[in-house]
Parts: sequence; structure tokens; C-alpha cells
Amino acid sequence: MADCCTGPCSSDKPPVDARYRRILWIALVVNAGMFFVELISGWHAGSVSLLADAVDFFGDAGNYAVSLFVLGLAPVWRSRTALGKGLIMGSYGVFVLGSAAYHLASGIVPESSTMGVIGFLALLANASVAALLYAYREGDANMRSVWLCSRNDAIGNIAVMLAALGVYGTGSGWPDIAVATLMGTLGLTGAWSVVNHARRELRAETPSPLNTKI
Repeated sequence: MADCCTGPCSSDKPPVDARYRRILWIALVVNAGMFFVELISGWHAGSVSLLADAVDFFGDAGNYAVSLFVLGLAPVWRSRTALGKGLIMGSYGVFVLGSAAYHLASGIVPESSTMGVIGFLALLANASVAALLYAYREGDANMRSVWLCSRNDAIGNIAVMLAALGVYGTGSGWPDIAVATLMGTLGLTGAWSVVNHARRELRAETPSPLNTKI
């Protein structure tokens, strides 16, 4: 029977980092809670950027749950999961861009004060999670996708706060729509990075036909 004493085995389950697992649980709880806060607030304020951020929080909560599930699985399964998460991130970007177009056509002017307060609360939540995940940003594709989600969310929250100032100053919904468009674009670029990273890992983990015994 072959063993892995002389080197790593790609099919073996990797050791689970207990600290990373705890961080993922914290991130899951924070994101799930902020999803409900932003969903209700965004609907009340008529803000597409807050609604987009709420959907993002929901997607991130799901990503953290999936990451917890695959944390102790073989690398190939973690890479496959990261590939799926990248595709979900891309779908989120398309959804946000579509919502921005709808609000533009409808001429909705959001409530700037609610946008500012909830945007700041969301920034605190995402910045805290991103800080906890910072040490794992250069891990495998799955870890990288988790880090990118948190980083992009923090950037999006700052943009929401700036949009609130813009809406307050101009009395129009253009700043809200512009930020939603930015968030959608971040979702698409982040998805591209994660999908490419996961595909490279999957290619590296797939044995070459030339080395396969018949």
C-alpha cells in the first residue's frame, strides 16, 4: 500500500486550521445578520446599492457555509467548490447591473440618511471579517475566494456611504446607481479571478494522460 511519508498526496484531506474554521463561523453569522438588516433598510430607503449589498451579504453567508463544509476535503473538491463560487459571484454581478438599470429607468431617488447609516454599519462588519481573513488571502482558490468576497464588500460599503452623500447633495438617484454599477463590476472581476485560479488548480491536480498507466 502506498503512503505519503515522502511527500504530500493531493488526494488526502488537508489539515484543518482550527482558527480559520472559527473565523469562517464568525463571518457566516455576521453576513447572515447583515443580510436581513440591509434587505429591510434597502427596501425602506429605495436604494439599489443597499439592496445589492444585501444580496451580496446573503451570497457571502452561503459561501462561508460552503467553505466550512469543504474545509477538510481533498484539494480537488475545494478547487471545484471555488469554481462554483466564482460562477455565483459572476451571477451576482450580472444581477446588480440589471437592478441598477431598472432603477435608472424608474427614476427612484433613495433615502440618503438610511443609506449612510446602514452603509457605515456594513463597513464595520465587513472590515472586521476582512481583517480576520487577511492572513489567509494567499491560500488556495477557496481561501482566496473568501478573502476576495470580504475585500470587495468593504470597498462596496465605502462606495455606498459616498453614494449617500451624493444623493443628499444632488437630490437624485444617480450616485446610488453609479455605486450599484461599481459593485456589480467588482463582482464580475472578482469572479473572473476566482474562476481562473480554480481552473489552474484543477489542471494541476489532474494527472496527465501520458503518465497514466493502462
